[in-house]
Amino acid sequence: MLYSLLPKSQVKIRVLKQLAAAVSASLAFSATTSLKPSPVLATSNIPPANQTSTQLAAQPDSSLQLGQLRSTVPVQTMQLDPGGFIPIAIGGMIIILVLPLFFGGLVVIGDREVGIVSKKFSFGNKSLPAGDLIALNGEAGYQADTLPPGWHWGYWPLQYNVRKESLTVVPQGEIALIIAAGGHSIPPQRILGKITECDNFQDARKFLKGGGEKGRQLGILTGGSYRINTALFTVITAANAAKHGMTAEQLKLYRIAPDKVGIVTTFDGVPIQDGEIAGPIIPNHDNFQNAQKFIAAGGRRGLQEQVLLSGSWNLNPWFVGIDQVAMTEIPIGYVGAVISYVGKTSEDVSGAAFTHGNLVNVGNKGVWVTPLYPGKHPLNTRILKVELVPTTNIVLNWSGKTERHSYDSKLSSLTVRSQDGFAFDLEVAQIIHVGALDAPKVISRVGSMQNLVDHVLQPTIGNYFRNSAQAYSVLDFLSARSGRQAEAAEYIKAALRTYDVQAIDTLIGDILPPAELMQTQTDRKIAEEQCKTYEVQQLAQTQRQQLVRETALAEIQQEMVKSEQGVKISELKANSQVKQAQGEAESIRVKGNAQAEAYRAGVVALGGSGYTALQLMQIIGDRNVRVVPDVAVTGNGSGGGLVDGLLGMMMWNQTSKNGENGGELPGVNLQTSEPAAKLPIAKVNSVKPPASRANSPVANSEADINSRFDELPFDDRSFS
Repeated sequence: MLYSLLPKSQVKIRVLKQLAAAVSASLAFSATTSLKPSPVLATSNIPPANQTSTQLAAQPDSSLQLGQLRSTVPVQTMQLDPGGFIPIAIGGMIIILVLPLFFGGLVVIGDREVGIVSKKFSFGNKSLPAGDLIALNGEAGYQADTLPPGWHWGYWPLQYNVRKESLTVVPQGEIALIIAAGGHSIPPQRILGKITECDNFQDARKFLKGGGEKGRQLGILTGGSYRINTALFTVITAANAAKHGMTAEQLKLYRIAPDKVGIVTTFDGVPIQDGEIAGPIIPNHDNFQNAQKFIAAGGRRGLQEQVLLSGSWNLNPWFVGIDQVAMTEIPIGYVGAVISYVGKTSEDVSGAAFTHGNLVNVGNKGVWVTPLYPGKHPLNTRILKVELVPTTNIVLNWSGKTERHSYDSKLSSLTVRSQDGFAFDLEVAQIIHVGALDAPKVISRVGSMQNLVDHVLQPTIGNYFRNSAQAYSVLDFLSARSGRQAEAAEYIKAALRTYDVQAIDTLIGDILPPAELMQTQTDRKIAEEQCKTYEVQQLAQTQRQQLVRETALAEIQQEMVKSEQGVKISELKANSQVKQAQGEAESIRVKGNAQAEAYRAGVVALGGSGYTALQLMQIIGDRNVRVVPDVAVTGNGSGGGLVDGLLGMMMWNQTSKNGENGGELPGVNLQTSEPAAKLPIAKVNSVKPPASRANSPVANSEADINSRFDELPFDDRSFS
């Protein structure tokens, strides 16, 4: 560029000066360069194409031709860069040959190299446009075209500087990022340069002419070797990541674990629409690996609806960020009601009968009408919320007990007031069930299962028991607990049905009335139990007595049988005696009649007095009545009468021992030994006729006889 400002004469002078300086430098360099021995070297020998620029093979030919000279003198050669000079020593003399000038500016690029060409000046006053770094039309400066492996002519050291760079190698499993130093400016709405067809950044000319943009690039390099024009492109690999403020992990393939899901956030693209929280799903961009297709299709920067599943992905860390989260797991016994915050807003599919919320089809914004069933689901939890709804029976405790689901952690026993003004605590357990297809309706209505418990079940059940308790006294509530439970179950079942919840059962637990009331109830109960105890004891005693009685009866059963038989025998005897007595009475009556007839006949025949005397004598005779004593003792005042009496008694006793008189002394009381004169004389009992003949003639005769008998001169002691 400076040459274009000088006259042509001065330009020629300056070119000659530079040429002279180059020759002087070459001579100085050759003087200080060590020599390598070689058998021979011919100036006409050319290195094979597969050799590097810093290595020339020794030729077996010993001849050397320089112009018209040929010599067999051994020479020593020195290997230099083809862009320099090759000195040749012949016989101790050093001949400097300016081979680059002779051969036309030779540059040799090795197999694993690339030549970066910089042009020092350009004839014709060509200069780069302002702001450009890479020359496309032969301007002075870094050239867009690089030198591939091989021999290249015409790159005069005076005009060109060829820098050899090693190939850019990206190991397998890694990526490389590109920063372009030239090209168009990136539009303000984007932050990364677009992808341009340029053979993976190996063709800088195509990149610049195809509209490539300067700065960080969307395109990346995957595993392999590349000939990159490092004058235009800066390549960032895992090996040099730290120099560019990155980590080696960022330059490796991104791997997502099998049980994870990758939530994607893009850093380039058009902004997300108002009212949306994530960009819509864009097709055909190979899971964000082709960033240009994503942007060309209208992809938006920010959170994306699409997720990445398990695997390895070639992702540009300048373009996307990945957050790995666990898959959404729906356990057995649950379904997942999905609430989507993105998607199309579509019509409600819940039906006219459901007026408490909207249900939408899967993929739309709102509560999905179809729940998720047990399993693992790769969901984007940044745009979807899954509310787990148990499909098994749920037990909720209004007490100090909390179930594993913890929905009842905020519930406590109910404090109610009875009709008689007592406040008491009541523990309740409610069993509910939510059907799988009803789960979206429940979530659409109340938002979550915890809201269902806090905002529906707790006030419904609490208010019912508070109202029902006021209709009963405490003791009535206690005694009729089963009835209160059945009433509560029916009421709560109907109340929860309107919320698409099934009430399985309502259970009343402990009832805790006031302590003083319970004490009276306890005392009463104890008294009742004591009464029952006494009754049982009394019954036991009665049974014991019955047992003793039965035992005694069993023991005397034989005697009772005998007694019963004896009673029967006695009854038979008594009956026989009665009959016998009746017979005797009849015979007496007959006999009495006969006697009466006989008396009557005797009275008629003998007269009353005669017949009476006859009867009297007959009685005396029949009864052996002694009218005269056997021994008579007379008292005349002397003792002879008593002695005579005793002698008589002795004789009588002696006679009785011999069998006479029955052993008794008539007229003498042996125990008192009183005289016979003082012993009583037996009195003839009066004969009284039977009543039936009291007025009969015979009776009159008997009465007359008795009266006359009383008139006889006997006293009561005359008879014994």
